[in-house]
Amino acid sequence: MVSAGVCLQGKGLLHFVQEKSKVNADYYVNELQPKLMDDCHHLLGQHFIFQQDGAPAHAAKLTQQWLAAHCPDFIDKDAWPPNSPDLNPLDYHVWGWMLDKFNCLNPHPKNIPELKTMLLMIWDKLPQKAIRKSIISFRKRLRACINAKSGHFEYKL
Repeated sequence: MVSAGVCLQGKGLLHFVQEKSKVNADYYVNELQPKLMDDCHHLLGQHFIFQQDGAPAHAAKLTQQWLAAHCPDFIDKDAWPPNSPDLNPLDYHVWGWMLDKFNCLNPHPKNIPELKTMLLMIWDKLPQKAIRKSIISFRKRLRACINAKSGHFEYKL
């Protein structure tokens, strides 16, 4: 598994989950969240709103408490619409773009180190223009989410 962040100003690093690790709240807060915050500070300084989706590790009490203590502003789990992967630019654009590029690789990686190398190469080639376009579409997606009463709406776009 891999974690990352994107914004209008750029993209963070790819952060690989350690093999055989379960991404629960403890792992997320101690291993991934500090790295993601470092990426945010590097790209945006102190002025950003941190958005994540409703994954159990993201919505956990421990994670919400950590964010309240370490993040200048974030979207609280109670303000995040349920069933809404359609509101996360990584889900509705970035991971699909990366999968398309991965599927074009020949030969495919044969082991984990090769896979990580290929994913880093693909990530480096991810155009900022495409990220910006996906983030700018966020307002349209928010309107669709509201119209769908926080349900799935991707099919309506």
